[in-house]
Amino acid sequence: MRKEESNSFIKELRKALSVFISMAPLLLGVIGLVGIMQTYITADMMASIFGWGVIGDTFIGAFVGAISSGNPTVSYLVGGELLEEGVSLYAVTAFILSWVTLGIIQLPAESEVFGFRFTLYRNLLALISTIVIAIATVITVGIIKL
Repeated sequence: MRKEESNSFIKELRKALSVFISMAPLLLGVIGLVGIMQTYITADMMASIFGWGVIGDTFIGAFVGAISSGNPTVSYLVGGELLEEGVSLYAVTAFILSWVTLGIIQLPAESEVFGFRFTLYRNLLALISTIVIAIATVITVGIIKL
């Protein structure tokens, strides 16, 4: 009985390794694109596209965060720089949320693993949630400050 379990485990481990190896080029490409985006798009460049009011800045923040997705820790640093540049809290909150939850650059890899339909629904729901949560967060912060 034990030998059958270990053979089954090794068989599944080999299958998982095979899937990982087949996806490695795609994963490396996604990691490379994220690195390029973080290197060549600065906070000053991003700050220049804001200034369209609460709704406009929230949508732009969500879109820019989705394009330049990356490490959550880096999003806080970029968000802080955007706030120093005078970008609204609505935009920065939407930016940070979408940076972490959305990922346009990662769509090919995600759809390869989970399927296109699941990826589409997940990203649409994450986009809607990002906008709603960003607005609710800033309103809540405003109430707390009173």
